[in-house]
Amino acid sequence: MNYKFKTKPYKHQLTALEKSWNKETYAYFMEMGTGKTKVLIDNLAMLYDKGKIDGAIIIAPKGVVKTWYEQELPTHLPNHIENVTVLWQPNFTKKYQENLDRLFELGHDLHILIMNVEALSTEKGVKFATKFLNSHKTLMAIDESTTIKTPSAKRTKNIINLGKFAKYKRIMTGSPITKNPLDLYSQCEFLDPWLLNFQSYYAFRNRYAEMKTMHIRGRSIQVVDAFQNLSELSDKVKGFSYRVLKEDCLDLPPKNFTKRHISLSTEQRKIYEQMKKEAMAILNGKVTTTMTVLTQLMRLHQITCGHFTSDDGGVQLIPSNRINELMDILEETDGKAIIWANYQMDVSQIIKNVEDKYDKGSIVDYYGLTPQDKRQDNIRQFQSDPKCRFMVGTPSTGGYGITLTAANTVIYYSNGYDLEKRLQSEDRAHRIGQKKNVTYIDIIAEDTVDEKIVKALREKINIASEVMGEELKDWI
Repeated sequence: MNYKFKTKPYKHQLTALEKSWNKETYAYFMEMGTGKTKVLIDNLAMLYDKGKIDGAIIIAPKGVVKTWYEQELPTHLPNHIENVTVLWQPNFTKKYQENLDRLFELGHDLHILIMNVEALSTEKGVKFATKFLNSHKTLMAIDESTTIKTPSAKRTKNIINLGKFAKYKRIMTGSPITKNPLDLYSQCEFLDPWLLNFQSYYAFRNRYAEMKTMHIRGRSIQVVDAFQNLSELSDKVKGFSYRVLKEDCLDLPPKNFTKRHISLSTEQRKIYEQMKKEAMAILNGKVTTTMTVLTQLMRLHQITCGHFTSDDGGVQLIPSNRINELMDILEETDGKAIIWANYQMDVSQIIKNVEDKYDKGSIVDYYGLTPQDKRQDNIRQFQSDPKCRFMVGTPSTGGYGITLTAANTVIYYSNGYDLEKRLQSEDRAHRIGQKKNVTYIDIIAEDTVDEKIVKALREKINIASEVMGEELKDWI
């Protein structure tokens, strides 16, 4: 490749480009922290240099789009490529409209549109993306492509339809399977409906899943019972994708996993058992729904974390050993630590306890209540200020698109069922730039739903490893 890199690629990044750069469709299944964003930017730059594209549309999760715009493209896109890059926003000012208009100006510039995936659930976002695609020879890329794993979702259907107008298509994710192998269907359909040689999602499902009939509320529904033919699926996927694991390609120190078991306090156990009885009574009723099940599980989980939400929405704190265990862990920890928690109430309690023991400058936060204009400042403070030892956040907010390599300890104060959020949040610390061993500590309440959550995550990652042709991970 006669291409001038702006930033020097690693060997595995070169391999990814050699395999993919001129292919119309390709999947970068590159584990978080291996630099798949750089590969995509180099890929679109190569295609532009060869005159094959003059536009690129990048679809990314809401928490990552700004990183593409402010950091990734300025860092990796070669200086010789003049470009017009616009970050989508739904509310048009006169000045912003002028920026949008520049995307359609004639000339030799590379035109880049960055959109959050949620925008493609809206008529306005779809209409503009369609206009852009029809005006350019375009590479269309989906960052964290599991955001389109649900075939019935509106944005999935919209994105697949938009892909028909793109000359080149790419999907990118380190974890293409976050629930089960059926996650792959829509991602592959976006690339090419015939990649997997199935006419429909149901034909795909019947090949790789065993179904059983369940009777709920007087209706018969089909649900997945088990999976089959996974080695065949693995072989198919290898034909149009490049898989990279960090341990295979980077000189990164290993991850170390450990658990800290706690018991519920007397009051917690009393409330937990009472709620468990009520939940079982509800779940044994005739009007059980998926949402009802999830609500009951969440209530039980909240109790294990030290708080309880009543029917009227009020939150009551419960004496808990969990916060005490966390403070013990922090006292034992050298260097900086990230604390991930599942609930905003957990985050506020952690901040209060850490500030009481250390001081206000010792901890920063990154969660739903952190103001947008303060989030990047908090990251910079955590990464560079020696007095700031701790960052606390929720994986749903802080688990994507940020680098926290100053940390060598990651503590899961509580877990959720979402495998993707778990893996994403793990790799905020374990990525290019990390020089130390990273220790992951899970706080688990014994004989509670905590243990079931960890078991569910473990089963999901085992299935994902089988489809991707990998050995089982040393994990929680």
